[in-house]
Formats: sequence, structure tokens, C-alpha cells
Amino acid sequence: MADGRHGGNVWDGGGPEQWLDFSANLRPEGPPEWVMQAMKDALGDTRYYPDRSMTAARRGLAAYAGVPEACILPTAGGAAAIDLTLQRRCGTVRVEPVTFGEYAERASLHGREIAIWRGDCRADDTVVLCNPNNPTGQCRSRTDVLALHGQVVRQGGELMVDEAFVDYCPESSVRRDVQPGLTVVGSLTKTLGIPGVRLGYVCAAPDVIAELSHRALPWAVGTLAAAVAQRLPEHLAEIARDAEANRRRREAFAAQLERLGAEVQPSRSSFLLADFRRDMAEAVGRLRARGILVRTCASFGLPGCFLRLAVRTESENDRLIRELEAILHAR
Repeated sequence: MADGRHGGNVWDGGGPEQWLDFSANLRPEGPPEWVMQAMKDALGDTRYYPDRSMTAARRGLAAYAGVPEACILPTAGGAAAIDLTLQRRCGTVRVEPVTFGEYAERASLHGREIAIWRGDCRADDTVVLCNPNNPTGQCRSRTDVLALHGQVVRQGGELMVDEAFVDYCPESSVRRDVQPGLTVVGSLTKTLGIPGVRLGYVCAAPDVIAELSHRALPWAVGTLAAAVAQRLPEHLAEIARDAEANRRRREAFAAQLERLGAEVQPSRSSFLLADFRRDMAEAVGRLRARGILVRTCASFGLPGCFLRLAVRTESENDRLIRELEAILHAR
């Protein structure tokens, strides 16, 4: 059965090729050609165990993030980075709703209490900030995040910032500011359209990275993911161009949704949170029958009038708008 906490459930039914997927926020064209070539070139090395020290992957990710190699740890996707980081302390994990549910899920599995962040914390607590936030797409500035870090540290806690979507607003990143009490987790899954190739990272002070490296499972990053990470520094300009293309599509898509009568949250990411002011369960089912997947927001604690919609290509966005218009205006 599909996991309702996440999108991208394209294996239900006949397989991925049957779906137009607006439920997962991935590069709509799929992986760039350079990513496919990097993996193709590395296929011959899959007969060997991956490099346990992840030397090439660490070097590539460090250059991508703009941090020293001692400040980064490659992981098998962003989820692994979140899980590993939340193992470090035993205090309460504090989150700002509405946000990604995986933080509470992983913290609970590690025996940690969960609470809403209301500006206070205690020693050994971890405050989690998703920036830009999932599912709203809203983004705090780098200055605001660093001010929040100072507040948390003064109270004895640490701040974990999830920057899984920060390539769409890189000026807000605090990766280069990692210091005691500030850890950044992230993922290349969305940016490069490679959810099947698990590639994420943790950025933190060197002593924290050393501790997490000791905790991490061996061979955490596979050969294909390491090959992609190694070549990242050569393709930063392409990643920036993709972000600009996403911005243009996102703004046009938001305007289309608003013309349908939806209230759309301002977003800096690769998705939009839309309030249709009516229960969308029937519409979701009818879209599914037409081969279109969308993400409901019950797992975020939002009512059934909300959908989180990925920003795809112009033609794909147009198709969803046409289908929604037909469904919502049907008599």
C-alpha cells in the first residue's frame, strides 16, 4: 500500500509510465544528461564495494555546498541525513507547523518527544526548520535563520535546517555558516530528478561530522550516487538555470490556479500549496482516473481543501489546469 506521507507513489497500478505526477517535487524533465552520463560511466564500478570513505562524493558535495570537506557527510538521500542528525541528542524535537512530517516520525522512532516550536527550548533539544518549507514553499532569509540559530543556542538547544529545496533560492542557504549548534541537511533528489539514486548530505561543524560518520552505516552512498556527487561542481551553472526556469513556471502556474479560484501560498520552491476552498477528495480521485497524481495534505495536518502541486513543464501544468477546470466546473 502507498505511503500517504509522501508523494511519488508511481508504482501503484501499472507502473511509473502511466502517471503524470504532480505529487513529487522533482525536476520535471528527469535527470540532466550529465547525470545520466556520470552514472553510465560508473556502471562498471558497481561490481565493487563503494568507497567506504566516500572521498570523491565528499569532495564533490563540499564544492557544491561551498564548505570544507571536513564539514560535510554524504548520505543516502535527505531522509537518511534527517534520521542521522536526529539521533545525536535525546531532548525534545521542536517543529514549526505546518511542515514535513518525517521529522516527527524519525524523532519518535529514536525515542524523542515531539513539541511545537513556540520560541523556547531546553538543553539537548533540537529545533527543526524546513527552509524553504514543505508544504508551503515559504522561505526565511539567511539573516533570519542565523538569528534563529543564535536564539536556540542561547537556550541550550541546536538548530537543524532542512534545505532540501534550497537550490531554488540559494541565497537563503546557511550551509556555509555551519558552526556549533547549527546543522544543515539536504538532498539532490529534487534538484536533479533522481529519487531512485539516493544522494543527500549533512553539513555541520567538523566534530559533529566526525560523530555522525562514526554512527553512519558503512557504504552509505552507492557507486552511482557517488559518481553524480563527484561531478556536481562542473554543473552549478546548469542547476542555477533550472532554478530560474522553475521560477518562471511557478509564477505562471500560480496565476493559473488563482484564476480557477484557488488561494495559492507564495512559494520559493518547486511546488505550490493551493487552497481550493472545497473538499478535493472527489477531484483527486477523478484526476487519478485520468492518470494524474496530486498530493493531498492530510499528512501535514491540513484539511481536504488543500493540495500541494509540483511545478512541472508548461505543457504539463496546462494539462492539469484543463483537467481541474473540467472537474471543478462540472455540473
